[in-house]
Amino acid sequence: MSGPERRAADPEPEPATEESDVVVLGGGAAGLSLAHRLTGTDALTVTVVEPPDGPLRPAERTWCYWDRGGGDLDEVVCASWPVLRVHGADGRAVTVDPAPFTYRMVRSTAFEGHVHALLDRSPGGRLLRATADSVDDVPGGAVVRCTLPTGRPLHLRARHVFDSRPPRGLPPARTQLLQHFRGWFVRTDTERFDPRVADLMDFRVPQPAHGLAFGYVLPLAPDRALVEYTEFSRTVLTTDAYEAALGHYCRDVLGLGALTVERTEQGVIPMTDARFPRRAGKAVFRIGTAGGATRPSTGYTFAAVQRQSRAVAAALREGRGALPAPHGRRALAMDAVLLRALDTGRIDGPDFFTGLFRRVPPRRLLRFLDGTTTPLEEWGIGLRTPMLPMLRTAVEVPFLPRRSRPPARNGENHR
Repeated sequence: MSGPERRAADPEPEPATEESDVVVLGGGAAGLSLAHRLTGTDALTVTVVEPPDGPLRPAERTWCYWDRGGGDLDEVVCASWPVLRVHGADGRAVTVDPAPFTYRMVRSTAFEGHVHALLDRSPGGRLLRATADSVDDVPGGAVVRCTLPTGRPLHLRARHVFDSRPPRGLPPARTQLLQHFRGWFVRTDTERFDPRVADLMDFRVPQPAHGLAFGYVLPLAPDRALVEYTEFSRTVLTTDAYEAALGHYCRDVLGLGALTVERTEQGVIPMTDARFPRRAGKAVFRIGTAGGATRPSTGYTFAAVQRQSRAVAAALREGRGALPAPHGRRALAMDAVLLRALDTGRIDGPDFFTGLFRRVPPRRLLRFLDGTTTPLEEWGIGLRTPMLPMLRTAVEVPFLPRRSRPPARNGENHR
């Protein structure tokens, strides 16, 4: 032979195929919440696909929401606050007691461990560590083509697939802002925090030329807290700029004195009136931020995800195929007006949000922020906002074109 003998390339392994009634893609708030609800549906087999250990797995996150308590998330709630406070730009504080609601925090590692344990105990539940490469409709359902950590391919067939992975881009919108933040988990040398009071918005920070900025303080003990700097604006900051803003807020506004930063978290959340499609195929549904669960005007997502997860589980138990919308049309219409008014500068963001807490009963306001108020209640709240700028914007919004914008760097929502 004139040259070395060449071996034929090894053939690609044939992918194995496995079947489930439901496949849930992603282990963030939306994917874990839906898996949590479906583990109690004994008639269904459920496979949850999460990325293997490595760069695709997100760091530990914080999710916050308000609730009456006594629910099935109580055992994973790591902190709660019965009193809420907002500091206006003028330095005056508004303190409210929203009983029976409390503001609650869930850490992603605790929630993940809880759901994984439920899947392990459930006869039809399964956790699969793999990379989901593609999802396609097939007769009778959908197939998810995965790659296992060993490199072998695996096909998952299911009647329903719920995809909670972050969107790669955002749909066309009339207005698109970003909620971007960086937070420090701090420990102070002396007791500086009231563990009963959560500061939702503290506008005693320098305001950007466009948009608004505020501090956010969730005490975990008299000497420990999550302290964040947040902006609603069109572009994100550098890490150095976030660090400088946090340093100013902790030192000059809160007066915390000597402190230790034990952990950090950072994220970017779209605040947009884009129309997020809830289907990616006949049997493929989008949930979480990709499915429009983020409330456009506030960035809150976790409570909407819980409502939607309960509704999806009920629909599957009853054999219904419709996926309920995370937010109603009225709420989205009001959010579109507010986003446009903020983006154009027609309303002053700090004054607007502080005014809501000063003038609206706290329980009604929290339900309004969650999108569960009645039209009459919403009319009453509207009368407590800057009427002329809001009316002018409401008339303008329907005639504005929707435009595509460069994709945002998405972050896991802490709300």
